[in-house]
Order: sequence, then C-alpha cells, then structure tokens
Amino acid sequence: MSVAIVYWSQTGNTEAMANILAEACGGEVVEWDGFSAAQVANYDALAFGCPAMGDEELDPDFEELWNDCKDGLADKPVALFGSYDWGTGEWMETWAEDARDAGANVVATVIANLEPDDEAEEALKEAAAKLV
Repeated sequence: MSVAIVYWSQTGNTEAMANILAEACGGEVVEWDGFSAAQVANYDALAFGCPAMGDEELDPDFEELWNDCKDGLADKPVALFGSYDWGTGEWMETWAEDARDAGANVVATVIANLEPDDEAEEALKEAAAKLV
C-alpha cells in the first residue's frame, strides 16, 4: 500500500510527526511544496500535516495545496496532523470538518502541543495503522 505523508513545518515539530507516521506505516514523506494535486492518484492513502498558524488556521500556502487536493481524496483513507503552541486545537477540528465536507474519508486526526510527546507518538502510530 502506498502512503504519501505531505507536510509543512515551521519549527520541525510537524516534520517530526510526519517522520513518526512514515516509520509506522512505511509511507513516503513529502514536503508540501514538492507535492501537487495530480499526485494524489498515485497513492492508496494520504496524510496531511500542518501546524496551527495565526488564529488557529492552516498556513495560507499549505491551505492552497490542501484545497487543490481535497476533492480527489474521497476514495482514500486520510489522516490529518499537526502541532500547535497555543489555543485549543480548533484549527484541526475546522480542517477535519472541511475535509469531510469535501468527501474525504478522514480516519484520524492527531495534534501535538509543540513537539510530539509519548501520547502524540502513540496517536500517530494508531493513525498509521488506520491508513494502511
């Protein structure tokens, strides 16, 4: 099973989450600017990672990629993940709702306050199992 793990990371915390996911499911880690909506069809499952930015929202450049990709995700398991430093995780709830509204099969969401701790690492491993 082929899994793409597409992420954007500002401080390295979301990148660390992407690497944990990849190790757990054998997925391919791809930085967001090296991925396009045309590549969605090449994978059986996908995970997208972006930290909370501004007022608990996605990075605008990453969000543009997400918007290009989301309509092609209906038949694939999808996991969403990211880190945050403030707030309550509202950005992830909003993102997951947007994904479901677009028809994506969201099998897991994982957030970590700053770098992934043991609880986040376990949640990422569970998400990886759901992807494959």
